[in-house]
Amino acid sequence: MPDTSQNQMSRLRAIMARLRDPEHGCPWDVEQTFATIAPYTIEEAYEVADAIEREAWDELKGELGDLLFQSVFHARMAEEAGLFDFDDVARSIADKMVARHPHVFGEESNAKSAEQQTRDWEAVKAAERAAKARGGVLDDVALGLPALMRAEKLQKRAARVGFDWPEIGMVVDKIAEEARELAEARATLPQDKIEEELGDLLFVVANLARHLKVDPEVALRAANAKFVRRFHFIEAALAERGKTPDQSDLDEMDALWTEAKTQGL
Repeated sequence: MPDTSQNQMSRLRAIMARLRDPEHGCPWDVEQTFATIAPYTIEEAYEVADAIEREAWDELKGELGDLLFQSVFHARMAEEAGLFDFDDVARSIADKMVARHPHVFGEESNAKSAEQQTRDWEAVKAAERAAKARGGVLDDVALGLPALMRAEKLQKRAARVGFDWPEIGMVVDKIAEEARELAEARATLPQDKIEEELGDLLFVVANLARHLKVDPEVALRAANAKFVRRFHFIEAALAERGKTPDQSDLDEMDALWTEAKTQGL
């Protein structure tokens, strides 16, 4: 039989079914539930993003396979519970993609800008939410999203109904206000209130990112990567001096940090 993608998909589903077999399967796999597998699903999605960020194309195939396996795992558990199976999952996303791209699969013209297509996409999604009888504007923004990403999506959804600052300067002013409140909270309030004030500041920063048309998760990942590059430079420079970071001090490491910046790291 030819080694087709369809055959490999069938093979993967058969492997999953065997792993979940109550008598002959893997005890760990048999014990899992939607709730226990969900964290692994999120982790695998981030590992895909990490491989792309590092342009580790040799690793990406395996990471995508791990993520695909998560979908197969959830679909298998759903099938066992009589909810749906993998074919239903594939059919659902195929139908959704066709419905959301009338300019490709329907009679609408595809001579649209990416911006117009994005607006059309959001209009279709809004109609889908209405059909599901979800009353609140924010009701279907997923709880499991990373907090920074969810903040941006919540604000984007609220902005569609007019709940938004009209000028970016007002957002910047709000950030300054929240920073002042955080500084005051640090000196006078208990830890839970400090946490609350910090959350408010981060929430408004996410709003600024939206106004700037910057993905806050992408921006923060880039900042993380920059920090790692520069700190590696500090470690390497200290090693040439026969030192480790804990044998140095802030002044020395700060000077090396500045040097890393001048070198474009």
